[in-house]
Amino acid sequence: MNTALQPTTEDVWTWLAEVPDPEIPVVSVTELGIVREVRYDGDTLVVAVTPTYSGCPATAVIDLMIEDKLREMGVENLRLERRLSPPWTTDWVTAEARDKLRSFGIAPPIDGTASDGMSAKAARLAGETNLVVACPRCNSANTERISQFGSTPCKAAWRCRDCLEPFDYFKCI
Repeated sequence: MNTALQPTTEDVWTWLAEVPDPEIPVVSVTELGIVREVRYDGDTLVVAVTPTYSGCPATAVIDLMIEDKLREMGVENLRLERRLSPPWTTDWVTAEARDKLRSFGIAPPIDGTASDGMSAKAARLAGETNLVVACPRCNSANTERISQFGSTPCKAAWRCRDCLEPFDYFKCI
């Protein structure tokens, strides 16, 4: 790459904000918080990406979409790095992404429930959760979990007892 034509890291962040999550295309990879860093190593653009979880089937597709976008914008020297520490949590999902999820009919992860991972996880495993997930359609808190498993591995199936609509809940990690 000719260094005179190197895009700024701000340009790269703007371009990456246009890369949708392949499983939930209403939000971008930057809104999910999985793009952790954009920097140059000499004349090579380096993008650090943290997967949402180790078994996420979309990880390889996300890497490919990021690479395709940057090559489309003229980046020739590119390296994607997988960053595993600190691990991604749903607390990294931006407020804008949470609004987009809700508008799309997906209940967003509840703020702060992932930051205290061990005690929240222990409570869930013991069946002691008092998680209240608001319906993304009518905002009722009168909801119930139908299944721990939703349309993708990162979502659970819920139903609203008031409007009777089923919906996905983006699980907290």
